[in-house]
Amino acid sequence: MKSYDELLERAYTMLPEKITTRERFEIPKVSVQKEGSRTIVKNFGNIAKAINRSEDHLYKYLVRALGTAGVVESGRLILQGKFSEKEVQREIDDYVKTYVLCRECGAPDTEFVREERVLFVKCLACGAKHSVKGL
Repeated sequence: MKSYDELLERAYTMLPEKITTRERFEIPKVSVQKEGSRTIVKNFGNIAKAINRSEDHLYKYLVRALGTAGVVESGRLILQGKFSEKEVQREIDDYVKTYVLCRECGAPDTEFVREERVLFVKCLACGAKHSVKGL
């Protein structure tokens, strides 16, 4: 009769490699360019795609969080005012924590679900659901 630890070790060795080494979700780094009194987020469209959210929702969050006006133009976000890469990155990180990552399991595999007038983030990995503030 084998011990529990031996059986557990044997089970781990039989698992496929891709299950035991889970990919880590990384928030894309912001690429900012300043032109006069405007700040341009050059990879805005790529960031929205990487976190699986609409450009419109992310745009509304950023302009509100940064307290400025802006416009989305062909995958770029043009903000009124001078903002550092660090400031914009911090707001995107906060957005991901609030609107992308599951509060239960931490997975980024979530989607927005609207029930009546309440917006929820529903996790496709564990099935958890939590309400978030709409924009």
